[in-house]
Amino acid sequence: SVLYVKVNRVLLMLLILMSLVVLYSKMFKALEGGSESEVETDIPVVICASEERLGAAMTTINSVYSNTKASVFFYIVTLRDAIRLIRRQYIEKTKLKEIRYKILEFNPMVLKGKVKPDSSRPDLLHPLNFVRFYLPLLAISNHKRVVYLDDDIIVQGDIQELYNIKMEPGHAAAFASDCDLPSTHEMVRSVGMLTTYMGFLDYRKQEVRDLGINPSDCSFNPGVFVADVEEWKKQKITKQLEKWMSKNFQENLYSSALAGGVATPPMLIVFHDKFTTIDPKWHVRHLGWSPDARYAESFLQEANLLHWNGHFKPWDYPCVHLDLWEKWFIPDPSGKFSLVRPEI
Repeated sequence: SVLYVKVNRVLLMLLILMSLVVLYSKMFKALEGGSESEVETDIPVVICASEERLGAAMTTINSVYSNTKASVFFYIVTLRDAIRLIRRQYIEKTKLKEIRYKILEFNPMVLKGKVKPDSSRPDLLHPLNFVRFYLPLLAISNHKRVVYLDDDIIVQGDIQELYNIKMEPGHAAAFASDCDLPSTHEMVRSVGMLTTYMGFLDYRKQEVRDLGINPSDCSFNPGVFVADVEEWKKQKITKQLEKWMSKNFQENLYSSALAGGVATPPMLIVFHDKFTTIDPKWHVRHLGWSPDARYAESFLQEANLLHWNGHFKPWDYPCVHLDLWEKWFIPDPSGKFSLVRPEI
């Protein structure tokens, strides 16, 4: 009977292992819709497109596509409910029909036991916010690097410049450090912008203190980054990120942070002092932090990438510098996504 119990345990372990393999293999399901197959010389750009914010993601894609001469291949990651809308409405019926792309369906089941709804901003808990943790599991085997962009962004420069950044040896990703925020961000700092680890991690918890990260160290925003796919795999970055998600699920290490949500802190922990810094002009952010803090137009014109992170998005109102974002906006042919603007 002891042998019988042992055999049953082995079989159970194998079953669990197989279930995990199946789950991860189905995490990103590639769907038809790409105009061509991707090739090694393409610049792969990953953008998540939720059903409620499709117009935002398509604006980002349009800005990237319109401002480069390079061959870009878009990986549009979404949930099942938005697939038909993306392909048959937004892409096939607009100028975006010229882009080369593949739609990937993300399986949110992979987040079970790692994320719980305890944020004051439920939008930060959207399953697609965690796609950035799983980049090497996308169907991007032809690419050594990938550019990841949030959907509240417009790109004014040539994405090829960002993609070709010289990565430091042993670094799996490149971000814009909050140490490098331009002086024009000082006014945003005064309304509570978070620029250090203290704003994202709960230093009252022993496990956080044991990390040995100085709370005044500069943070970074993971809404824009370049990933070295091979280095990411080699360092098992996804496993490390999942570890911190699970720890937070059990011990609330950072979910009470002011504005970090639960997707930013694991990135801050795993990549602390282990990332290449990108030119600050390639991530001018916090445009969505306050409806009152405006930046100099000359400064914004010179920026290569603008990011409306924060509550005040350029498709809503109030917001700042909406004219720069709206320049790349493509009206939704289905009419589901519409801009909120003040009545004149």
